[in-house]
Amino acid sequence: MLRISRLTDYGTMILVHLARRSGQVCSASDVAAGTHVALPTVQKILKYLARAELVVSVRGAEGGYTLGREPGTISAADILDALEGPVAITECSQIDSQCELESLCPVGSAWQQINKSIRLALDDIKLTDLRGPATEIPVAALTRSIGRPLARQPRS
Repeated sequence: MLRISRLTDYGTMILVHLARRSGQVCSASDVAAGTHVALPTVQKILKYLARAELVVSVRGAEGGYTLGREPGTISAADILDALEGPVAITECSQIDSQCELESLCPVGSAWQQINKSIRLALDDIKLTDLRGPATEIPVAALTRSIGRPLARQPRS
């Protein structure tokens, strides 16, 4: 089953909370109170988000956290990358695949195409979409990728 972790769900809530504060510096305690997520969990997630430069830590007596970028430039894919690592629904979808059967597999390229479509859709969804009511979230990437093969990502 494709499912994001609870930490990623909470991380998204934290980012939405900060986005609604429009550049205001919020302490971890303020974020915990505003999101109803336990303070130790908020602190852990904020460290991951800061490492990915999605939030900025401000030191000092009036310190705390604020978004590291404009909400319209933070994608759902950025959030997943920061908290779970790159989207890879199968072993062969990862950049550093360790699958022994990859060269013989008849379905690997199909899963890689599906993975790419999911990634494109997640790139299209921005924090600004996630912070509002869930009316219509854009998924143009899904329709862009249907019906044409997607190039396989080169491995480093």
